[in-house]
Amino acid sequence: MSAKISLVKGDITKLEVDAIVNAANRTLLGGGGVDGAIHRAAGPQLLEACRKLEGCETGNAKMTGGFNLPADYVIHTVGPVWSGGERNERDLLGRCYRRSLELAAELLLKRIAFPNISTGVYGFPKKEAARIAIDTVRSFLEEPGSLEEVIFVVFDQENETIYCRLLAV
Repeated sequence: MSAKISLVKGDITKLEVDAIVNAANRTLLGGGGVDGAIHRAAGPQLLEACRKLEGCETGNAKMTGGFNLPADYVIHTVGPVWSGGERNERDLLGRCYRRSLELAAELLLKRIAFPNISTGVYGFPKKEAARIAIDTVRSFLEEPGSLEEVIFVVFDQENETIYCRLLAV
């Protein structure tokens, strides 16, 4: 059975999945957007767990428990800030998705949910970011593994439209 890719418009902190991915900053100590929402929903234990991780480099990912979230785990990944595409942003964004999927596979997780990484205050063009996300996930899912479903969670109509077109749903 091959893994499926799904699209959900809504709040990633409400999903009952094995892991949700947090579009974090390098400190992992919370911030705005989805990062702040995940920290608020998970509770103060998430901040304590993140402190112990001592930050994360752009393009990498680290994992904590989900605490008060319905998800068992939070995979924190640090996306690149868009600088016009001249600073390896595309490759770094792809690595965020790949490394998050690798962590999920190491724990034999079945369902993982991704937000739109780097498209908020980090300014990555939404269409290009969605294409990188989908291509990276599809490539990863071609390899045998435990993952049964990867969910892209969008919060706004623009991203929903982009993902619907690229996923042909």
